Amino acid sequence: MNSIEKLRIWESAVDFVDGRVPIIAGVGTNNTKTTIHNAKLAEEAEVDALLVVVPYYNKPSQKGLLKHFKLLAEQTELPIILYNIPSRCGTGLNAETIIELAKVPNIIGIKESTGNMTLLTELKVLLPKDFLLYSGDDALYLETLKLGGEGVISVASHLVGKKMTHIFDLLSTGSTAEATELNTKLMPFYEAIFKHPNPSPIKSLLTMYGIDVGGVRLPLANLTPIEVKTLWKEVEKLIDT
Repeated sequence: MNSIEKLRIWESAVDFVDGRVPIIAGVGTNNTKTTIHNAKLAEEAEVDALLVVVPYYNKPSQKGLLKHFKLLAEQTELPIILYNIPSRCGTGLNAETIIELAKVPNIIGIKESTGNMTLLTELKVLLPKDFLLYSGDDALYLETLKLGGEGVISVASHLVGKKMTHIFDLLSTGSTAEATELNTKLMPFYEAIFKHPNPSPIKSLLTMYGIDVGGVRLPLANLTPIEVKTLWKEVEKLIDT
């Protein structure tokens, strides 16, 4: 997706929600100048915040990552949420770097997708209390909430968002057992939508549900009709109605 396409998407999203909910634009690349350029475009679109993935493929050092995010933060006034997902990027932010970046005024949170609950626990203890901690993994949503995190930046919520919100509400009112029971029921959904490379499964399900979001671009592949039918049978009863 090129910068012009991104800009059009952000502008359309901002126009559609009309201030009802915040829009967070994903601007991260593996090139600092391009990431800053994308951030400027997102500012033009009047989004509310930026989600910035760790630079992928070129495997920068922690020193390089620190400089990358700090320079970006200097070039924008928008709030920044870090996105730490080493399984896709080839490298990730360690705890020390995250803690250092949390000192930057407009770096306000992190989407943590390492799957490392020990790291999540460490971050919750050592980060400032107002630093936002989001799970980037639907399957770890409840555990992140139990640690005191704010929630999840989610794939599953496109179709089970009401149930996931109910989990949050149950936990907030002390109904931990009920929250755990509902989350356990949703675990097959969380797992099913990642049996094929994301976002092919969730796009197929949205289309089946009557929301035509189109397909994916190569090198990702759309699910075959048989794969869609199998997936739908697995999750149909779990989808919000």
